[in-house]
Amino acid sequence: MSQVLAERYSQLSFSDCQRALRRAEKGESLFEHGSPLTDLPLLNDVNESFAVPPGVDPVEFLKPFASGGESDVRIEFAHGTTTLAFKFQHGVIVAVDSRATSGTWIASQTVKKVIEINPYLLGTMAGGAADCSFWERRLAFHCRVYELRNRERISVAAASKLLANMVYQYRGMGLSLGTMICGWDAKGPGLYYVDSDGLRITHSMFSVGSGSTYAYGVIDSGYRYDMSVEEARDLGQRAIYHATHRDAYSGGRVNLYHMMKTGWVKVSSTDVKELHYKYQAEKQGAQQHQA
Repeated sequence: MSQVLAERYSQLSFSDCQRALRRAEKGESLFEHGSPLTDLPLLNDVNESFAVPPGVDPVEFLKPFASGGESDVRIEFAHGTTTLAFKFQHGVIVAVDSRATSGTWIASQTVKKVIEINPYLLGTMAGGAADCSFWERRLAFHCRVYELRNRERISVAAASKLLANMVYQYRGMGLSLGTMICGWDAKGPGLYYVDSDGLRITHSMFSVGSGSTYAYGVIDSGYRYDMSVEEARDLGQRAIYHATHRDAYSGGRVNLYHMMKTGWVKVSSTDVKELHYKYQAEKQGAQQHQA
């Protein structure tokens, strides 16, 4: 914190900022001869929020531009993706595609939709790429602060609750976020779903995005809690591939992660074209064997 103050107020020395911080912790005036420091949120980040023009309610301001609003202008996200995560006896499998779209236009084929919050926490991106990226990076900041203050890793439940609380205060302001927070803590593997309305639920399996219905179909047909590591990894990869095959808004590469007791590992990043020919060959081989 002292380093932050020194950078913000370059006219003050680092030692001056250290002394001011110690005085603030005691409830005293920050400086002995008056206080040039007026923005105390640097010392207390609990009430941090975005600045908005005085007298403007963002929710009411945006209502005319939402679906059913009075304005002819519509502010609506045109997005698509496929992300999934499920728990099994050896941890949590996380699999995502890498395509970013803006309506029918493919903006990128190499988006990293898994955000590595810390060595024991992962977050997925579905919805608006900017919203997911920003808020999960803010979550990473708060998780690190928690670890420094409490000298222990934050639990998966607490991390997901932090994210839900942060986005809840911006309900109705146009955020688009549907993320899965997964990790490993003292209670074992954890998996939570959090969205931009502040909804937070836990379950053994989630799939989020425009291709999620296709992914659920594959997972439901092959999911067992007692799967081996190889079976679970193959199931996650197959589910994303089949979703990209049927959903035009998903594609690119299948990025596969495995959350274990020792932390997460990135298993693979495979082009869906390679998986297509691989699975087609397996299918033809099975058909020939039956004949």
